[in-house]
Amino acid sequence: MHTIHVDVVSAERSIFEGQAEFVALPGEAGELGIYPQHTPLITRIKPGAVRIKVAGQAEEEFVFVAGGILEVQPNRVTVLADTAIRGHDLDEAKAEEAKRAAEEALANREGAIDYAKAQAELAAAIAQIAALRKLRQRK
Repeated sequence: MHTIHVDVVSAERSIFEGQAEFVALPGEAGELGIYPQHTPLITRIKPGAVRIKVAGQAEEEFVFVAGGILEVQPNRVTVLADTAIRGHDLDEAKAEEAKRAAEEALANREGAIDYAKAQAELAAAIAQIAALRKLRQRK
């Protein structure tokens, strides 16, 4: 069985490190699927779920990322995420609250707010909620 080494790291810590048969994640131009011996690649990733088919494990590992950079080498995948949270650590109530706060900030055009930041926070919250729902459907 062929595997590829996968590292998912955020600014704070390493989230996942191990051997995988397959990795899927939200690339800038669409969903990317990476198998061992993939062509070298560097690209931005969008907020969403990184699915890792761990070697010898039936259930996929699931990590939410709020964007970042993907580097692929034939025998290694590295995800440098702005923020990364393991699937079992996701909290839907917190994600819904973040979404509501970002929507409120965008609706309140009177205040001096950073629209790009609020839009990015909204996109990340929506992607996190979608990732949670996808994870729940798999169980």
